[in-house]
Amino acid sequence: MRTATVNIPTVLTVGRIALIPVFVLFTPEKPLLGVALFLVAAVTDFFDGYLARRTGQVTKLGIILDPIADKLLVIAALVLLVDMVRISSWVAIVIILREFLVTTFRFVALSKGIVMPAEQSGKTKTVLQMIAVVLLLLPGGFAGLDFYDAGLVTIYLAAILAVVSGIKYTISFWRQI
Repeated sequence: MRTATVNIPTVLTVGRIALIPVFVLFTPEKPLLGVALFLVAAVTDFFDGYLARRTGQVTKLGIILDPIADKLLVIAALVLLVDMVRISSWVAIVIILREFLVTTFRFVALSKGIVMPAEQSGKTKTVLQMIAVVLLLLPGGFAGLDFYDAGLVTIYLAAILAVVSGIKYTISFWRQI
């Protein structure tokens, strides 16, 4: 693992963090712009990790910063959706609590030299969250599919997976520590 911190994957991660306030500021009045900004952030999430692994530019900073950027984006989107009265606060609380729990476990493990990779259920939860955010922000529907209803179903599935993956992560944490 490299110690160099300024590389393209890190710049993408920092850029994702910088997009969050812009996303929060513009989305309530211009939801389509919000969707576009959220999608740009989601795409950078994929590319920073892909580029870091593919080019051997995995850094300690990136290992720490990438999940923080992901959590900040998701938390901002959930709080915004609650504020816009698109989801219930309990859904946001369940997912946000899971994010704090997992992040805390990751930092504790990392302080002991243990890197805890994301599990498949956590990755699936993240994808569902991102799809849900987009669907919940889009107006209307398409081909008889109401985006809001589809977004609600998707965010509920993400909340269930948040609990499941949080439990799996907790078990894995205690086994490794």
